[in-house]
Amino acid sequence: MRFLNTPVTDLTYDDAFLVPSSSATSSRFDVDLAAPDPTGSTIPLVAANMTAVTGKRMVESMARRGGLAVLPQDLPLEVVARETDWVKARPLRFLSARTFRAEDTVHDARTRLGEYAHGSVLVVDDDGRLLGLVQEPDCQEADSGASLRSVMRTDLPAIPEQDLAVEGIGAAPSSLVPTMAAVSQRLAQSGTEVAPVVSAEGIALGVITSQAAVRATIYAPSTDADGRLRVAAAIGINGDVEGRARALVEAGVDVLVVDTAHGHQRKMLQALETVRTVAASRPIVAGNVVTADGVRDLLGAGADIVKVGVGPGAMCTTRMMTAVGRPQLSAVLECAEAAAELGGSVWADGGVKHPRDAALALAAGASQVMVGSWFAGTHESPGELRRAADGRLYKESFGMASTRAVLARTEGLEAFERSRRAMFEEGISSSRMYLDPRRPGVEDLIDHLTAGVRSSMTYAGASNLPEFADRAVLGIQSRSGYEEGRARSESWS
Repeated sequence: MRFLNTPVTDLTYDDAFLVPSSSATSSRFDVDLAAPDPTGSTIPLVAANMTAVTGKRMVESMARRGGLAVLPQDLPLEVVARETDWVKARPLRFLSARTFRAEDTVHDARTRLGEYAHGSVLVVDDDGRLLGLVQEPDCQEADSGASLRSVMRTDLPAIPEQDLAVEGIGAAPSSLVPTMAAVSQRLAQSGTEVAPVVSAEGIALGVITSQAAVRATIYAPSTDADGRLRVAAAIGINGDVEGRARALVEAGVDVLVVDTAHGHQRKMLQALETVRTVAASRPIVAGNVVTADGVRDLLGAGADIVKVGVGPGAMCTTRMMTAVGRPQLSAVLECAEAAAELGGSVWADGGVKHPRDAALALAAGASQVMVGSWFAGTHESPGELRRAADGRLYKESFGMASTRAVLARTEGLEAFERSRRAMFEEGISSSRMYLDPRRPGVEDLIDHLTAGVRSSMTYAGASNLPEFADRAVLGIQSRSGYEEGRARSESWS
């Protein structure tokens, strides 16, 4: 990467732009988005290890489309083990769905329909065989106490699992085009966007949507050596670090993330050395830092990847409370250069509000981009789906250094000690993340982000992410330059 004009101060994403270069890349589908780090991700996106962002549904959805999601360090080990097992058992080519019995009520289904972007649940018998499918329109005119048997649809095509090429785990996504096109056509002929998927014995396994059929031809799932979806989980630097690391490895977690707000400290280095001893074969991520010295120390202590970012997140008040941090683009630039010299990688953690920000982070040398609050406002995040007075749907988000998160993390301590620790708040305890009606699911946001990155790479003439970081030309712009690039939904007169 090189600069078109020389910066005289540290830069945020808003301060920079990418300059087009001579390109032989003719199609956005010709670029390879695989992350150049040891995680095995086929797209460079990570869902942050925040309680309001990542649970098992987020992990499943991210991995199915090639990304990664990190289970938070506050989750009890038995929960991490259970959720890892659940994710590892999820399908690669179609979507999970809630199941109900025919005698369950419309009210029961209504409480769960909002959990999935496809907005449907399956009705099964006592043996798990498919009886029907229920969507929100089926429930609108029904009494809350009515049985699902009375509203379920039985006229939709049941797609056999074998028709989805689920055994072709190693196949390139593009090779699935004929298969998925046939599935999409079958759905269109039946006048539906969603249909159940069943085993050869008629057991309900999940659902397939027209959009999921398209995505299966674009994204390669991020899978382990056994062809199962990958899982990442976080470890703090306090408490029984060795015990938690060992338990995560035994649970089958694929990537370990050693995480604390101030990553450049002795306790982090000690924790990293411990985790490296326990998880010798696992990729280890550590952070957060914003300097080359921090990167060198963390890589030297055993990390493969370093998380970069202090203060750019939407839920973080660290900079306003402490003045500590650094504009994110400059932090990523310096840290990525230092990591490359030592054969390591960095993740750009925080500050992504538009696809352009992700593209700039990758152009600056990050192997992946971590997204937090933006992903919190999706169907797949763990929060409860709520409806505001104006009718808009939202989920609550909060920072991991907020009073809310600290109190949850110290639940086992005495009230006095919990109150002492809650005094040091560096995050927002409650914020509404509204679901975008155009992109209510995390897969919609993945489409949005990767489309922007793919286009950026074609403008730079890059066919993969290392080439993108090598060929990218960055310019520095004024605030008015940034505003000039914003689209407008109404006239400016």
